[in-house]
Amino acid sequence: MRNELKGLVLSGGAGTRLRPITHTSAKQLVPVANKPVLFYGLEALRDAGVTDIGIIVGDTQAEIEAAVGDGSRLGVRVTYIRQDAPLGLAHAVLTAADFLGDSPFVMYLGDNLLRDGIRGLADEFRAGDADAMILLQRVPNPSSYGVAELEDGRVVRLQEKPPEPRTDLALVGVYMFTASILDSARAIRPSARGELEITDAIQHLIDSGLRVDPHVVTGWWKDTGKLEDMLEANRLVLDVIEPRMEGELVGSTIEGRVVIEKGARVVDSAIRGPAVIGADAVIENAYIGPYTAVSDRVVIRRAEVEHSIFLEDSRIEDLDARVESSLVGRNVVIARSTAKPRAYRFMVGDSSAIGLI
Repeated sequence: MRNELKGLVLSGGAGTRLRPITHTSAKQLVPVANKPVLFYGLEALRDAGVTDIGIIVGDTQAEIEAAVGDGSRLGVRVTYIRQDAPLGLAHAVLTAADFLGDSPFVMYLGDNLLRDGIRGLADEFRAGDADAMILLQRVPNPSSYGVAELEDGRVVRLQEKPPEPRTDLALVGVYMFTASILDSARAIRPSARGELEITDAIQHLIDSGLRVDPHVVTGWWKDTGKLEDMLEANRLVLDVIEPRMEGELVGSTIEGRVVIEKGARVVDSAIRGPAVIGADAVIENAYIGPYTAVSDRVVIRRAEVEHSIFLEDSRIEDLDARVESSLVGRNVVIARSTAKPRAYRFMVGDSSAIGLI
């Protein structure tokens, strides 16, 4: 049995694929089903018995620290580790060398979601003698990911975003390592994009005769770095929510699995789940369709929405076409002007105001 595992969560990326939302918010804090993506990873580690966690942070450090604090609210103990520039996952490991020491650890990318968690995998790694374990999933577009080749149940070759992938086995954003990965990370050179790639460090382990075990994930996995993946993750999480009613319902109908948080008011409206309505939200003369997450203090009046995420303190009013497949930032106002557009699709940054004409 190995020593107790530590956790290393990467939360320093800029989130360029989710702009403009991430101009003013860390991508790891964009909510899925009204919970920041980062919290799902921290909870997955906690549930696997990994409670001593280092979080790699960058320019959004203050925002991450404000959300997570010391981790006690989530049942973990957090150490913040500053990475001054996004120079690769292997560079992040080296940045955390003092925190990690000689401990085996789980590295978890902070914008990833795994449906089934990692408890069984962490137990398998603790009990085994592999030098590393990587999680893999078959994907239709492997050239967008790190890709693994297997022989006789062992990983023999890794490539980062190969133009002509040899397999469709992509690396999921969760890895388990012994301290040997530190030596390999120190031994490799930056890639063509100027980063120390974790795939190169793992390949160095393999080339040094160390054992890297694969585990093919069968449940869903989502990298929430893009709008469509964020909405899909929201849908997948909402699919399994437990209904809960703590707000006020006046002249309204509820169908399916719906969560209405404390202080929320739903007046003369219809909500068809799965959906979640945040604390102190106001829904009036509105339709909330399936796979919608309405964050705290959002106001939706005389509008129809579905398959969308609305962040805190936004207001959606007087729309005569349905809002769908949208991610709307904090403090946004979307209201009808004069003319009648046929449909709306939005990805709106924080503190915006949109008048529709």
